[in-house]
Amino acid sequence: MELVTGRAGSPHITSQQDRQKHQGIWGDGAYILNTGNMLEPEVQSSNKILIKDGALMFQGALFSVKVGTTDEITINNGNQGMQRKDLVVARYTYDSSQNIESAEWVVIQGTPAASNPVAPTGTDGDIQAGDSTVDCPFMVVNLNGINVTGVDIIPEKIPTLPDLIGNLPLIQSGSTGYINVPANSYKDVQIEFPKPFESDPNISASIWGMSDSPSYGNINFSYDNISKTGFTMRIYNDNTSVRVPRFRWIAIAG
Repeated sequence: MELVTGRAGSPHITSQQDRQKHQGIWGDGAYILNTGNMLEPEVQSSNKILIKDGALMFQGALFSVKVGTTDEITINNGNQGMQRKDLVVARYTYDSSQNIESAEWVVIQGTPAASNPVAPTGTDGDIQAGDSTVDCPFMVVNLNGINVTGVDIIPEKIPTLPDLIGNLPLIQSGSTGYINVPANSYKDVQIEFPKPFESDPNISASIWGMSDSPSYGNINFSYDNISKTGFTMRIYNDNTSVRVPRFRWIAIAG
């Protein structure tokens, strides 16, 4: 066991430990972080693409284009009458003899085809396991003849944690007004959530308030039709007279 975030008298925190932390937050996939220009590509010509500043998280490793700068990528000439797909990867390299890790953009040229060209693949691997070369597929460059017709970004853009928490409610609660339920009958009430959930939540509800009448105990309820946006509450009145209960409910993300 080692205390990573503690003084040890000499430098001791490793890149592997830093990646452990990142993997615990983001997982080991590939994501464009919400910072700077988010690595936006800009096609300058048939041979040059600029990648604006931003950050890429891949297998816990942070790849960065420095703030306020751009990286230039060179695309080899296309062929008249042919189509091609080139793959641009963020390549991680580990030189075990020097114990040095580095990263660079690499263009893997595809095979020209008259139609339906296929993008090449990069080098798979596991950075944490010490593999010497690991590619993170970043974008596919589409060529028709000698022209670059577009680029397709591969990693998804991931929101910041505050945005994620703000947009995806975890717990919501509310209450009903007084509900007039006829004698020996039931009434359905539709409950709408203030914000939609990402998936169907779990529901709990209770009668709100007290009564001096023992017959108030003959009121019951159930709920069904639970969705991302709301649910249906059915209130039962097993009394010979009208009852007017109200309820509180809570919805928790599943």
